[in-house]
Amino acid sequence: MRREPPRSPADYAPLAFPALMLIVFFVVPFSIMIAVSFFKRDPAGFYKPDFVFDNYARFLSAFFGEVLGFSLMLAVTVAACCIVVAFPFTYLLTKRPRRVQTVWLVGLLSVLSLSEVIIGFAWSTLFSRTAGITNLFVAVGLMSEPVALLPTFGAVLTGMVYQALPYTILVLYPALVRLDPTMTEAARTLGASPMRAFFNVVVPALRNTIVATLIMVFVFALGSYLLPQILGRPRHWTLSVLITDQAIYQSNMPFAAAMAVFLVLISLSLVGLTLLVGRRENAA
Repeated sequence: MRREPPRSPADYAPLAFPALMLIVFFVVPFSIMIAVSFFKRDPAGFYKPDFVFDNYARFLSAFFGEVLGFSLMLAVTVAACCIVVAFPFTYLLTKRPRRVQTVWLVGLLSVLSLSEVIIGFAWSTLFSRTAGITNLFVAVGLMSEPVALLPTFGAVLTGMVYQALPYTILVLYPALVRLDPTMTEAARTLGASPMRAFFNVVVPALRNTIVATLIMVFVFALGSYLLPQILGRPRHWTLSVLITDQAIYQSNMPFAAAMAVFLVLISLSLVGLTLLVGRRENAA
């Protein structure tokens, strides 16, 4: 079935409402945020209109550069961990009967219903000294006494991977379900082991999907706000936490807007890269 190109302005009518929503809820607020990022903070009030680059210059300082670097490193680590765990799990899930797949997918959807606050405090309980998982290790003789596993980088990473993992699996699942099983069967017939067939056939066949999923999880983790505060120390806080701190507690809205503009631009560029990868995959 061939798609007919639009021939009259009426053919664009279905796009009017989405375009209006995009303008009202993204273009206008983002434009205001860009304008505020060039304003000057007023110690006697909130801020005053101006056109200065001091906010962006301050953002390029060593401290905030370190925070940005940590945020990017954390997001990359979360994305890599999610792919390493989710890809083989999803592949094995697609080999199970349909009923088993349905049960697992319903369980993943139920995890998505949990808010970031619930996830954060649940993991803080599991990592605590009084009621945490180390008490189980003491009971089986692996440890002499319980210890607290937070606030640490590992606790932050674990909580964020747990939050992003269901999204990763649900994105990979349709691509793995559509994968032609005769490809792996042919590899097995030629003498390849199951592990070799997985890495030499399945992974290369879904390379673009893996890249797109990595970018999606990276953008998702880059905006994490509550988990780094609940499970980590101030040195584990991401750029999103500092934006909130500057906007609410420091009353420095122009500087917060400058950091937010930079964060949104990174996210938009990665979303654009995801769309580009998706187009190449469809063209192939």
